[in-house]
Amino acid sequence: MKIGCVKEVKADEYRVGLTPSNARAYIERGHIVALETGAGLGAGFSDELYSAAGVQIVSGAKKLWEDSDMIVKVKEPLDEEFNYLREGLILFTYLHLASVKPLARQLMDKKVTSVAYETIADANGNLPCLRPMSEIAGRLSIQEGAKYLERPFGGSGVLLSGVPGVDRGNVVIIGGGVVGTSAMRIALGIGANVTVIDMSIDRLAYLEALTGGTVRTLYSTRENIEEALSQADLVIGAVLIPGMKAPQLVSADMLKIMKKRSVIIDVAIDQGGCVETSRPTTHKDPTFLVDDILHYGVTNMPSAVSRTSTMALTNSTLPYGLKLAEMGVQAMIADTGLALGLNTMSGYCTNKGVAESLGFEYIPAHELILSGG
Repeated sequence: MKIGCVKEVKADEYRVGLTPSNARAYIERGHIVALETGAGLGAGFSDELYSAAGVQIVSGAKKLWEDSDMIVKVKEPLDEEFNYLREGLILFTYLHLASVKPLARQLMDKKVTSVAYETIADANGNLPCLRPMSEIAGRLSIQEGAKYLERPFGGSGVLLSGVPGVDRGNVVIIGGGVVGTSAMRIALGIGANVTVIDMSIDRLAYLEALTGGTVRTLYSTRENIEEALSQADLVIGAVLIPGMKAPQLVSADMLKIMKKRSVIIDVAIDQGGCVETSRPTTHKDPTFLVDDILHYGVTNMPSAVSRTSTMALTNSTLPYGLKLAEMGVQAMIADTGLALGLNTMSGYCTNKGVAESLGFEYIPAHELILSGG
């Protein structure tokens, strides 16, 4: 199979879908790997490093898309890349289709076989290709939140760690999954007061045990969310329902009870956001004010640490990419967790969460593959 790795076109996206060592792994198994010139520079990988690994360096994206059997990316195709989509192409990347219906429609109309990192599952139901970016985004959320709380960046001027004689800042984390747990660890580490809100009592009990009771936990109800928001200096939106649009747990009217110039980091923005007033932003223009509350909605947070993120991401996606290269769509039959990553094929939506969020007919992946598409 011919594997193509293109340069990301999303604003401020510095990650790359394959490292030189990843590319070598494909080549050692008899596949051809081609890379768009400069695709790895943002993560610190020169064209020369790829060439030394046996990668073909191609100038321009158009030829690479046209000549490749499988495209390995980081982020979803943008409008300017829609013309490259075609029947028979395997697209292996993050998609987050529940919040981008036009892309889902393009993938279906062009009959692209699209495999989304974020919905691939392992035998335990975990999301191995989403987890490393969730961990990074969770850790970054506190780092970014602490920065934007600083007055020169528009925040209230609160230091999360406090100092002797002055209260610590209050961090409220909505969602106790991978993002929320990673954010919690960092927030506790710098000395903030931390509250985690989740709808799973078992998860809350685990987090209390994990932290020796130093984290405050609340069951997810409107009343508890409002009470926590009224005291918050920094709010982290960390809600995830795999494949589906994130539920909006913080409504616009709730902003009125929050402290002025407090900060919201909506990590769930890729899936539509869990804050009603959130909208996608970029690293160059990351924040905006609504009702005097500072919102941060960067859709590719891990790109800020592109070297670390690229290596963490590609370590997790490589085993699945190799299966796709070896077996094509039949890899979905051999690996049911990989089949959960299949979002579109032969013009159909093959992920239940995506289909429910967008109002599409759902066709299970294995049924479509076994029927020959």
